[in-house]
Amino acid sequence: MTEDLLDDAAVRFLEACQHAELSEDARERLRRPNSSLKVSIPVRMDDGSMRTFAGYRVRYDDTRGPAKGGIRFHPSVTAAEVTTLAFWMTFKTAVMDLPFGGGKGGVSVDPKELSVAELERLSRGYIAAIADVIGPDVDVPAPDVATNEMVMGWMAHEYAKITRAHQPAVITGKPLALGGIPGRSSATSDGAFHVIATLRDRVLADVDEPTAAIQGFGNAGAQLAQRLADDGWKVVAVSDSSAAVHDPDGLDIASLRAHKDDTGALSDPPVGEEIDAEALLALEVDALIPSALEGAIHADNVGDVRARVVFEVANGPVTADADAILDDAGVEVVPDILVNAGGVTVSWMEWVANRQGEQVAEQDVSARLEARMVAESEAIATLADEQDLRLRTAAYVHALNRLGAAIDATGTVATFNGTS
Repeated sequence: MTEDLLDDAAVRFLEACQHAELSEDARERLRRPNSSLKVSIPVRMDDGSMRTFAGYRVRYDDTRGPAKGGIRFHPSVTAAEVTTLAFWMTFKTAVMDLPFGGGKGGVSVDPKELSVAELERLSRGYIAAIADVIGPDVDVPAPDVATNEMVMGWMAHEYAKITRAHQPAVITGKPLALGGIPGRSSATSDGAFHVIATLRDRVLADVDEPTAAIQGFGNAGAQLAQRLADDGWKVVAVSDSSAAVHDPDGLDIASLRAHKDDTGALSDPPVGEEIDAEALLALEVDALIPSALEGAIHADNVGDVRARVVFEVANGPVTADADAILDDAGVEVVPDILVNAGGVTVSWMEWVANRQGEQVAEQDVSARLEARMVAESEAIATLADEQDLRLRTAAYVHALNRLGAAIDATGTVATFNGTS
C-alpha cells in the first residue's frame, strides 16, 4: 500500500473541515498520529527455519478514550496503510459517539502460507512486540482482515502472560468462552444492514425490490448478502478472491455460503455463472457494496460503475478521485466510517462487559447495536440536509464536531493568549 491512502484520507479530512466546528488547534492535533511503532517479529517455522515479519501498531488519536482498531494479517500491510486505517478509526468511533480514539495494527504476511502452529507463534510474537503500547486503558486491538476470534484469544492470553494479570478487556472479538460477546462475529454485517435499511428510502425511494452486487464474500460480505436476501433484496452478484458469481434473477446466497464453507472459495459455484471480477463492478444494480480491501473503485474503473448508490462495507474502497467522479455522476456514496461501524460498536460493548465482569445477552447486544446505528445514520442524514452536504462529508463533519469539542475542552489558542 502506498502513500496514496494517506493522501485520500487528507482529501476527505480537509473537505469536511470547511463545514465543521473545528478550531485550528484541533486541526493541528489531527494532522498526525500520536504514536507509530514498527516491530520485527521472529517466528520459528515448522521446518525449523526462522522468518522475520514486519509488524505495526499506530495510535492515531486518543482524545476521547483509548485507541481502538483491528489487527490485519496481509501481504500489503505497510506503515502508510496502518496509519490511514487508524485515522479512519478515529472518525469511526467519533461518528458512533464511542469513548474511544483510533488505532490500527497489522503484520505483513500471507497467512495462507502459514500452518496453524506458525500462525499462533506469529500472533503471540506480535503481541509480545507491541505489549508496551497497548492495554485496556491505552489501545484496544480487535480482529480485522485475516484475523479471527481464535487469533484474538491467543493474543489476549499472550498479553496476560506478559503482564501476569488476567485482562480480557485488552482485546475484543475474542471467543465467547474467553470473554467475547454474542453477536460480535456478525456485528459488521448487522450494522451495515441497519444503515442500509435506515437510509434506503433516502437513496432508493422508488425501488420495491432493490438489486445489489457485493464485492467481497468474506465474513461481513456473506452475512450481509444473506440479510439483504432475507429482507427482499435481489443479490445478483458476489465475489471473493477466487471468483465472481452472477445471476440476474438473484443468487441463492445460502447455497453459495455453504459451498464456500466446504471448499474455501466461490469458484465452481453450485448456482449462478462465473464472471470476471471487474465485471461485477460494472453491473447495472441499485446498490454496489464493496466489502473487500481498500481502493477497489478508483479512477481507472469508476467510469464502469452503473449503481445508483455505493455502500462502503470495506475500509476505504472508493478512492478520493473516484469519489468525486461518482458525486458528479449523481451516485451517492454512504461512507465506511458509518456503514462498517457495527464491529467497533459491539467491540465497545465487549470492552465494557469485560471491565465490569458482566455477561450480556445476544438480544441486548442486537437491540443496542440497531438503536445506535439507526440514530447515527439519521443524525448524519439530517446534517447532510441542513448543510447541503454529501453523506460522506456529513459523516466526517459529524465526527469532527465531536472530536473538535473534546480537543478544545483542554484549551485553544484563545485560552492561552488571553483572547477568550
